[in-house]
Amino acid sequence: MATTRELVERWMRQDKDEVSRAEIRKLVEAKDDSALRARLDSRMSFGTAGLRAAMGAGYNRMNQLTIIQTTQGLCEYILKEFKDARQRGVAIGRDARHNSEAFSELTAAIFVHKGFKVHRFSKISPTPFVPYAVRRYGCVAGVMITASHNPKHDNGYKVYWSNGAQIIPPIDKGIAKSIDDNLEAWPESWNTEIIHTSELCVDPYGDVYENYFSDLAQLSQCREENADTPVKFTYTPLHGVGQKFAEAAFQAFNLPPLISVPQQMNPDPEFPTVVFPNPEEGKSALVLAMEMADKHDSKIILANDPDADRLAIAENVGGSWKIFNGNEIGTLLAKWALDRYKQKLLTEGKHFQGDHVWMLNSTVSSRLLKSMARVEGFQHEETLTGFKWMGNRSCEKLVKGHKVLFAYEEAIGFMYSTTVLDKDGITALAAAAEYATTLYKNGSNFIEELQKIYRKYGLHVSNNSYYICHDKELVTAIFEAIRNGKYGPRSFTLPAPHDTQQVNVTNVRDLTIGYDESTPDHVPELPTDRSSQFITWTFDNNCVFTLRTSGTEPKIKYYCEMWCDPGESQLKPPLDVFVMAKVCVDTYLKPDKYQLMAQPQT
Repeated sequence: MATTRELVERWMRQDKDEVSRAEIRKLVEAKDDSALRARLDSRMSFGTAGLRAAMGAGYNRMNQLTIIQTTQGLCEYILKEFKDARQRGVAIGRDARHNSEAFSELTAAIFVHKGFKVHRFSKISPTPFVPYAVRRYGCVAGVMITASHNPKHDNGYKVYWSNGAQIIPPIDKGIAKSIDDNLEAWPESWNTEIIHTSELCVDPYGDVYENYFSDLAQLSQCREENADTPVKFTYTPLHGVGQKFAEAAFQAFNLPPLISVPQQMNPDPEFPTVVFPNPEEGKSALVLAMEMADKHDSKIILANDPDADRLAIAENVGGSWKIFNGNEIGTLLAKWALDRYKQKLLTEGKHFQGDHVWMLNSTVSSRLLKSMARVEGFQHEETLTGFKWMGNRSCEKLVKGHKVLFAYEEAIGFMYSTTVLDKDGITALAAAAEYATTLYKNGSNFIEELQKIYRKYGLHVSNNSYYICHDKELVTAIFEAIRNGKYGPRSFTLPAPHDTQQVNVTNVRDLTIGYDESTPDHVPELPTDRSSQFITWTFDNNCVFTLRTSGTEPKIKYYCEMWCDPGESQLKPPLDVFVMAKVCVDTYLKPDKYQLMAQPQT
């Protein structure tokens, strides 16, 4: 094992960035051996999510040296996989976080030095622009420098493959190995001047901007109604990149101008008005938007996360704001996508045939899309968590000539159309706004529409949240304890007022080790992933409960859903999904025993 001095000497020899070098020198002067070893004796793990970590000096943080090492490995892996890699090139984008511009310059420079055509966005851009560019230019890969909705201290490195979808196994493992094989910075890797002088480096911003919004405009089917709508929409990008692009989306759909939140409309990597720059956190992220909406008598709030690939929606009915969860928004957009597609076919004199029409959602999202597919006759597929799976599966279906209408994950990520094979908060925003104009014109709203959907396809209710745990070893121990207990009790009685209700486990599925009680050979239909924890329990009261770890944040997430068949006015006892969620959390996760921190209340 290397000594702390040896680790420091290696870092100082490799790193040429004076900011991070000074950071290590300061720790040396403070004789903070534990902090030095924490930063220099381990590396970030590259996975399907790429990289996401705190910025700072050290091999387990985002900094110029780790960006160089990662890009060198990615570059070499691409060269082995594609004979025409240099000609087809790569697309590189960035958000507005601290260091994102410098990281994108280093990434682009390394590819240019290796003779690649590089489409590097000169301005901050929404994440969906990168996968769009990959497909538009036929690139072999794309890189987006972003930490999405993470805290301000974080940054990330997200990789798309040649099909325009995020990477999946075994590509991630191949890239990770290549990174480990190319840790010594190449002599030219620190020189970024080449991106300003080489003809190999071009700026796709103008072309992508024009064509992305031209394609987006084709999705609108209510342009005249949109222009005349009395509905007022309030918008916030939460200090991220979204403002300009949300405004352009509204113009593409012929919608009236947005009401903006002045304190949050301009990019600011400090995210000064929110604790977490994540609209999924609920009211705490939308307080200023609600104040602005109330001031202007606006009934709908639309919010993007900082890189504009997610969408949150809130609606004011009767003086009270409802913030829709990801399953509710996914349900609404799925219904709208289906209705619009059927209307388009009717206009063209064609009949709806659902054999080759698809919708997808992740396995921790609501079962409602499955119920909708059963009633409407289209095809539905459930995937592992994350748009990397939905994007790649959608691509496979497109290659076969099938139609993919919609895909979503409960973490407010939506793929409305296949213009981009990833979640896209800008496209979803425009579609949601057009949906609202139609509903309000007919005297309805999102809340009433949801109830109408539930009456047709069955009521589905969910309770999802998370616990924070920074100790990776403890997280592993928690899940191993669950497995060693053979996945817990097979039945239990719910607390009052449901104490007459006994609930029985009908199935346990473990996608970490590859175990599923419901299949004849106990092998899950979905792929397994030993790099993350993922256990699901199914109960005999139409309830499913899942525990999983986040791939990008120090969170243990839980998901609980209950549902009933169409025609039933309400769920059978127990009616309260929150009761089931609490019982399951206490029974399996045991947060009090492990002193886990619950999601902050909003």
